[in-house]
Amino acid sequence: MNKNRIDLYTSIVPNRRQLIIQEMKFYAFVHYGVNTFTNREWGNGKESEAVFNPKKQNTDQWCSAIKDAGMKGVILTCKHHDGFCLWPSKTTEHSVKNSPYKNGKGDVVREVSESCKKYGLKFGVYLSPWDRNAKCYGTPEYNDFYIAQLTELLTGYGDIFMLWLDGACGAKADSQPVQKYDFERIWNTAVQLQPDIVMSGCAPDVRWIGNESGKTRESEWNVVPKFEYDQQNIAANCQTDDDMKKFQKRCQDVMLPDMGSRKFLSNYDEFMWYPAEVDVSIRLGWFFHPMQRLTLKSLNQLMKIYYNSAGNNSLMLLNIPPNKNGLFAKCDVKRLKEMGRWLKKEENLVIKEAKCEKSADGFKISLTFPLQSVDRIRISEDTTKSQRVEKFEIHANGKKIFDGTIIGFSRIAVFDPVVTDKITIKITECRNEPYIDKAEAVATGAYRVK
Repeated sequence: MNKNRIDLYTSIVPNRRQLIIQEMKFYAFVHYGVNTFTNREWGNGKESEAVFNPKKQNTDQWCSAIKDAGMKGVILTCKHHDGFCLWPSKTTEHSVKNSPYKNGKGDVVREVSESCKKYGLKFGVYLSPWDRNAKCYGTPEYNDFYIAQLTELLTGYGDIFMLWLDGACGAKADSQPVQKYDFERIWNTAVQLQPDIVMSGCAPDVRWIGNESGKTRESEWNVVPKFEYDQQNIAANCQTDDDMKKFQKRCQDVMLPDMGSRKFLSNYDEFMWYPAEVDVSIRLGWFFHPMQRLTLKSLNQLMKIYYNSAGNNSLMLLNIPPNKNGLFAKCDVKRLKEMGRWLKKEENLVIKEAKCEKSADGFKISLTFPLQSVDRIRISEDTTKSQRVEKFEIHANGKKIFDGTIIGFSRIAVFDPVVTDKITIKITECRNEPYIDKAEAVATGAYRVK
């Protein structure tokens, strides 16, 4: 391939905000609102504010469990498609201020933000652009209405690490005009008010993986062709039912099996850094439904998703829905603690005394340590120099024990246990020279996905 093309690909690097989220890797979604009390996934905007009445809400319980799982932040659905605001917004009467919760004096957004600070978690907000309650929806005035709500959230609750923008819209099914969202204004407002904020979904910083089942591509590239990311999951391309019988259909661009190989990129001339985010719920639904207890994912399922996302150059966004009492279900809390124990055990088995040596040409890395059993390698590239590794192999005792494609900002290679004192990572295909940021071996003894 023309070297100028390769130089072009490797000139694409993450912005400051993307570097921040890549370090986090694993964080939580919390879907909560009137749907929690009506047993629906999509509210219609006509719900009475009186339905929102959690009797035992405890956001410390949420954040404690999220922290125990090893997650680094929380994104709250401050307003879902029904338009009900979990903070006392001045923009609408359809909010917690007119609910029985704390006699109208409650502010769920503030409670979550304060609990996040207490447990050392970052706080993020989900603010649905689609609003089935707002009378001005479908008019030019709605964009001002939305910006006013966004401004309240980004100026009244401290540092916000992420704005999550869901483009889902079933306005046509409601026989209402489809709102033309001013995403450019939304993005500019967010960065102006919160310079370190990361924007995900219909946004320029983080892209949707293309499904909600926790699956990634074998090769998940960060350098992809430029495309209209504000269109990746809106209007005609999204689901229009609220019972989740139909899978959410979105823009085909983000669902392609290959988004970053040399062959694929050769068809384009403009590129962007766009890491993938795997959004998945711990249960079947995004909101809490009592009858879905049996759909709670097993520890093995969740950790398989983790290794396939946070361990495969992607971000993992795990949803945990509070119940009508305003609490995480006990079985969900138990599962989160199990995840945390798994991750902590692996961290404790990292071989700290391993020496990392690179060969003269930079295409081989050797890890040496006292003789012991090893069954995984954690490796990452210095993405400030872009993403370069296309294929690599892991060798021990003169044998190849693993081969993979991309590395990116986070890769965990798991293989059958091998007793050795030296692991060699050979980079066999690369876009110019590689820049490896970290390589570390993990001793056998950590849990393994079955």
